[in-house]
Order: sequence, then C-alpha cells, then structure tokens
Amino acid sequence: MENEKTGRRRVVYLLLSILVAAGIWLYADLTSGPNGTPRTKTREFLEIPIDYLYESTLTDRGLMLVDEDTDRTIDLELKGTRWNISSLDRSKIRVTASLLDVTSAGVQRVNYVVSFTDSRYGNNAIQREDASISMARVNISELYSRTIDVSCELVGNVAEGYSAGQVELSHTKVEVRGLQEDINPISYAKVTLDIGGGAEETVSRDLELQYYDKNGQLLDKSGIYSSVENINAALPVFVTKELRLIVNFNDAPGCRERNTEHFIEPSTIAVSGDATELKNVETLVLGNYNLTELGTTASENYTTTNYPIILPEGCTNVSGVTRAALRIRFKDMTSATVNTENISWLNLPEGKRVELLTENLEVKVFGTEADVAALTGEDVAVTVDLDDYSAASGTYTIPAEVTVNKGDVGISGLYQIQVTIREGGEDPPPEEEEPNAGPDEEEPVG
Repeated sequence: MENEKTGRRRVVYLLLSILVAAGIWLYADLTSGPNGTPRTKTREFLEIPIDYLYESTLTDRGLMLVDEDTDRTIDLELKGTRWNISSLDRSKIRVTASLLDVTSAGVQRVNYVVSFTDSRYGNNAIQREDASISMARVNISELYSRTIDVSCELVGNVAEGYSAGQVELSHTKVEVRGLQEDINPISYAKVTLDIGGGAEETVSRDLELQYYDKNGQLLDKSGIYSSVENINAALPVFVTKELRLIVNFNDAPGCRERNTEHFIEPSTIAVSGDATELKNVETLVLGNYNLTELGTTASENYTTTNYPIILPEGCTNVSGVTRAALRIRFKDMTSATVNTENISWLNLPEGKRVELLTENLEVKVFGTEADVAALTGEDVAVTVDLDDYSAASGTYTIPAEVTVNKGDVGISGLYQIQVTIREGGEDPPPEEEEPNAGPDEEEPVG
C-alpha cells in the first residue's frame, strides 16, 4: 500500500515539473530571443480606418472633406514581442489625421498618428514597422451654399373643445452648404411635428431637418451641412374656459368674511388662451377688499366696489365684459361703548413712579350682536407704553393700546391716557382718612 501511494506522488510531481518547464519555455520563446534580447515579430493589419479630426473647423472656413481622392484606410505592419503582437486586436488600433492646419481647397497630404486604445500596447510596446502610405491624402473642396425655406408637417389632432393656432418655427429659413452637386437638388427643408391624439396643451419639440427635392422626394443628408441642425416647432393649443371671478378679503377682529353677504356681477367670465397657461386656472382674482372699510353697522343696503377685469397674459376676453362689481354688506353687525377701568402701563422708567390721571375709559367696540352683548369692562384692557419717557417727568397724554380678550370684537377709534410721572421709585402710600364721629356718639368732654 505504501509503495502505491509513493508511486502516485511521483507521477503528480513529474506532471507538475513538465507543466512548469513548458510554461518557462513558452514564456521565453514569446518574450526573449538569443542572448536575452526580446524576441519580436511583425504582423500585418489591413484596411484600418483613418479618423479625420476637426472636420467642423473646415466647415467654419467654408471648406469640406470630399471622399473622392481621400485616403480612408491604411495598411499597417506592426512589430512587437510575440506575446503582444499575437494578442493585439485590430479594434484596438486607431489612426487619426488632423485637419486643423488645412486652410485651402485642393488635394493635399497631412500627417497621421498610430495609437492604441489599450494601454498595454503603449510606450513603444508595439511599433510601426511599415505602412501603405507615409502621409494621408485628403481632397478639400470649397463649400457651395444656398438659403432654403423650412416648412412643418403637422401630424395628430387636438382634443375636443380645444383649438390650435399656427405652428411656430424657430427658423423659417436655413443656409445649407456642401458640394454643388449635393446642394443643387435641394428644394426645401421640412420637419414633422407629431402632437399625438387629443392634445390638450401647447406642444413644443426640437426636430431634425430633412431635405426634399422639387418632387417631394426625401434626399440623403450625407454631405449636407446646415447652419442649424435642429428646428424648434411649437403648436399653441388654445382652450376657452369659464373663470369664476373672486375678491381676496382682508379681515380683522370683528370684521370677518363669514359675517358678510356678498356677490360679484358678473360672477364668471369666458376667457380664451393658451391651454398650458390655463390648465389649472379656475378663478380670476379681481383685487383685494379691506373689510374694515365696510363700516361697523349692519345695513340692508349693499356697498358696491367696481374692479377692472385684468386677464392673464396672452388671453382673450371672449365675454367682452371689462369691469365687475362687488356688492357686499355685513349680515350681523352692531357697535357699543364699553367703560373699562382695566388700565395699566408697561416699561416704567427706573427711578420713576407713575400716577394714572385717567381712571376709566369709554371704548367703542363692534362685532356681532352676540359677541358685543357678552362684553364687559373687565374684558377690555388698556395699556400705555412708557418706554419713550425714561427721562421725562410731569403730566403727559400718551397713546394707549386697547385689546379685547373675549369674543371676536373690533375696536373703533384711537385712545389716549393721561399720566403723571414723578421722580422716586415707589408710589406714596395712600393718605388715611380720619374717622368721623357717628351721630349717636358723644364727643368726649375736654
């Protein structure tokens, strides 16, 4: 048994030795020649395309590259190590020639460069041994130009209830350039705008130009250069909508929109305009209305305010009405006078004391009958701010702020409080009154 295992090991070791030796021999054969010099090999690559750079620069100069008498491919003989040259794929080879220095028409020659898109073959790992041409021959021609009309073919339809305007093109004429035999057959250029079925808003597309001859036949675009490659075509789609007229109300305590009855004449207006702009528009704002200007009493009569109707940009007034009237009144409004002794001050200057000469104040309030009726003097607060009187002494009449802490009630008018400011940090204690003798008490006998 032991001998059998030993024999198997020897066979495995022998096979491994043969494989290692073969690998070393193959590597040496591919990479090194006699005396340690690299072993190289040449290989032919036929009809490698030549890529010409800066053709657009030629166009800007009124020139173009013509296929006739221009080298489009090259045959190359390349040299490198046997490993590299054997693994090189022709798709990794790139031949480029620059047209940047070409400034005139005619057949001429330009230099080309051989490079590789795989970095493994760079740094002279593969070199050019020979080539079918030493320089690339190019045929440069002057461009022939013409200005042609651009039209638009419309495909599709708008939705029911909508209408379309005229197609608007970013360019109605373009300049085309190329060889005279390529340009002469062109009669016009056209783009095709497909708006689909049931368009409900303006359609705008950037479209590719196509060229046609006088018989309406589509022409091959190769060799034709245009001043613009794409044309923007826009089809405005219009819709007529009934917009509800509204007014924005600015309310305040005691003056709320919910406490009004109002209507607008007319209540709606028919407007026609761009469907995109009017897509989410249902109302038209006439302006603002300050409810505090309506008054503080209910009335059977409506107050009328007229507004001009200003349409959204690009829209047409189908109804023809140019002004609208807001008629409004309070449906529940009353006013009353409330007497309050709830008077205080803020920001008493340091080292000062204050005496209120106004001990009570009559305040005019307004609101709904329920809110006003429920109000008492305790619900009304009057406050004066002494912040601006830090260096003052004496008697002053100071504007007061009146607030209501109950119900939804407004304040009418402006109010003032009279105060006296004196030096000294504390108010003097109130004088105590001597008790008077009662009618049944006898005065002591002195």
